[in-house]
Amino acid sequence: MKRPGTYLAAAAILLSVTVARSGHELPVYPSYYPHEIQLETVAPDRAGGLLSTGKLHAYIGAEPRFSGAPPDAVRSVESLGSLIAVRINPQSPHARDAAERCAIVTMIQRHAVRGAAWRFHPYPVTPMHGDYLQHADRAAAALAAASAAPDMGSLKVRADSRVAAALLRSEWQADTTWDAEIVEADLGMLTASRAYAMNGWSGPPWLRAGWFHAQLLLGAVTRTDTETAQIDELIERLETGRHISPADRINLERDLVAALGKGCHAAALGYTVRREYTNAEFSAGIENVGYDWLDGIASGIFLRTAKLKDFPWNGWLAVGISDRHGAAWNPIAGMTDRFGRLMWSAVGDAALLPSPYGPGWMINRVSDIKAGAP
Repeated sequence: MKRPGTYLAAAAILLSVTVARSGHELPVYPSYYPHEIQLETVAPDRAGGLLSTGKLHAYIGAEPRFSGAPPDAVRSVESLGSLIAVRINPQSPHARDAAERCAIVTMIQRHAVRGAAWRFHPYPVTPMHGDYLQHADRAAAALAAASAAPDMGSLKVRADSRVAAALLRSEWQADTTWDAEIVEADLGMLTASRAYAMNGWSGPPWLRAGWFHAQLLLGAVTRTDTETAQIDELIERLETGRHISPADRINLERDLVAALGKGCHAAALGYTVRREYTNAEFSAGIENVGYDWLDGIASGIFLRTAKLKDFPWNGWLAVGISDRHGAAWNPIAGMTDRFGRLMWSAVGDAALLPSPYGPGWMINRVSDIKAGAP
């Protein structure tokens, strides 16, 4: 027969193990996608403070101004901002033939003022383009040629923007006459006139390709009839895609970029990097931020990946943009300004989205899954 004390000890142990208190929730909730997106125009001088205090989750466009160094929780992502090129004045007495034009181009490439505002890259397809590897050897050769360029006499060079003007040496200042011009082309503005949106499709298919951007950047200059005919033929073959293999297409793209530089009527100098900011603070910020090397966070992939860090369900995503909405709806091109394109990417639900790191597109809401044999 067991003693009563044994039962009392066992009961005490059971009571101590099974005691639990209800009403306590987890102090941290898992992140969720937002159920509402607030998109508003915010001036850069206000954006820094709103990002720092968590009142904005992301800011798109111009670089925000902070009162000091950005807080640790404010993170930046980089994307291609603009392309910089040099164009030769066909009326210049120093540019009478291809040899003289090439001497001017290589001199400007070698001696343009370096600075933090831009990155030197004397080839029109940049490392931020998804098809850069197809041009990497020629980009390296262009860099070597520009570094070995000889000095020459004085030049008159003008610039079309603040960033372009920062590349000018003091002895290059132009008056009413000029030999060359340094131009800056914003990538979004460069491609906006060629883009269209219809039935959930954005195009043309090569809208994000480096060779296409090279054509837009370097194509609008005076050339000989022979040079123009060669470029037009290459573009026609690329855009129609008739009877060409993937290897043939790559070779055609390389040939087109080479033809655009032939005769040194225009040439690439480099590019600028756009920095856009997000708030990653815990728990007021966002995470899982997807972005595009060409469009930055002003892309459909951002709105479909960003998650709020600490909400029990759903929540509000606050996005600021430096540009005002100024373009009306275009039934062919869609929204043609930055504000409108971002808004439409949120509500349009396109069938295809720009591939974040490639020159092509990815399927939206559909997965291409190949099932194995049972």
